[in-house]
Amino acid sequence: MLVKNWMSKDVITVDIDDSMKTAIKLMEDYNIRRIPVLKKDRLKGIVSYLDINRESASQANALAVSELNYLIEKIKVKDIMSANPKTISPHDTVEEAAVVMLEQKIGSLPVIDSNGKLIGIITESDIFKVLISMTGIKQGGIQFAFNLPDKSGSIKEVADVFRSYGGSMLSIMTSYEHAEKGYRQVYIRMKNIEREELNKLINELKRFDLLYIVDNQERTRKIFYEF
Repeated sequence: MLVKNWMSKDVITVDIDDSMKTAIKLMEDYNIRRIPVLKKDRLKGIVSYLDINRESASQANALAVSELNYLIEKIKVKDIMSANPKTISPHDTVEEAAVVMLEQKIGSLPVIDSNGKLIGIITESDIFKVLISMTGIKQGGIQFAFNLPDKSGSIKEVADVFRSYGGSMLSIMTSYEHAEKGYRQVYIRMKNIEREELNKLINELKRFDLLYIVDNQERTRKIFYEF
């Protein structure tokens, strides 16, 4: 899943010589928390809501309200922005973007093309959209979670059981994060499972170390194993 397919393309920007007041108004008008800073169409930095709050707080104790408002008009974006921000290519994957954002503790990455031009921005919200899409949760269905041996064929055995009940697979995801050594946790979302067959299916799946099921259509869940 490439960044270019999930990034926000209509990027709100400010010029490096714009005032802090301009940045504040743009954030309020567009309900955003970060704005790329440009100089002659080239990315020079990012100004965030945190940068603005930090600068405002540093001045608030020493100045009257009227003086503070005047100062906000005079302070330039370039004086408070984070310079030389981390960026990403449109051809990098969303997973790579997420790793950079997590490791750097930042909420967005400007997307720069091969000519050095800003063509988009990918944010935490975009990452959430990817997760929602990958899981298929908006299509309803039932998510089944398993603790399976980390070996070839273990997922196929489970899939064969689902197939025998005529269900359609919406998504399949795996994680090693909370699994014991030699195992992986597998999350399968199914739809078109006949309701009258569900309990029978669940009983058959328990031999595969079924952890839980979440039925988004009926808004019910059953936990078989706490982990």
